[in-house]
Amino acid sequence: MKLDNKSLWNEAGRVGFVFGGFSALCLLLREGAALTKSSFLIQAAAIILWAVEFFGCILLMKKYMLDLRDKFDGVTVIDTYRFGRRVALLSGMILAAVTAILVMNTPEETIASLIEQVNTSFASLGSISDDEKARLGDKLPLYTFIGRWIYCFLYGSLLSSIMSRYIFAQDMFRQDGGNQEDDNVDNQ
Repeated sequence: MKLDNKSLWNEAGRVGFVFGGFSALCLLLREGAALTKSSFLIQAAAIILWAVEFFGCILLMKKYMLDLRDKFDGVTVIDTYRFGRRVALLSGMILAAVTAILVMNTPEETIASLIEQVNTSFASLGSISDDEKARLGDKLPLYTFIGRWIYCFLYGSLLSSIMSRYIFAQDMFRQDGGNQEDDNVDNQ
């Protein structure tokens, strides 16, 4: 089967949903650990879940890029890179939405306290008025959504750039898709 733009978007949408769900699950588990109010558990869960999410996304990207390469005929490095960028775009949207929902459900007192701490930390740059603090608190879910989406897209683009080259570099020394060890058997 030949890979076209529609098929690429369909595959990226399916895989983006998997990536977004995986990352959202890790985020929700970290938030669940925070509800225990145990500093050890919060830090341990944050470190472990960050590593699981980071390396899990790398392994998932490799798996799904290999699946794309094997499922369609004539897939190139550029096709897998485009696939990875689309996955990053779509999965980032899911994770950014979940993050924004969590921020919207955060109590206003907590957000006001956070903004006050940031304002105190950067007092040398000048302080902001109470009206500006209120506007910032109201727009915080939007800023969180945009920031998380950009971060996920950039991370996914970098990962897809590296992985798309890696999966094709593995086959560089193979001939006709055969195993190199099998080709050397006749030469012995």
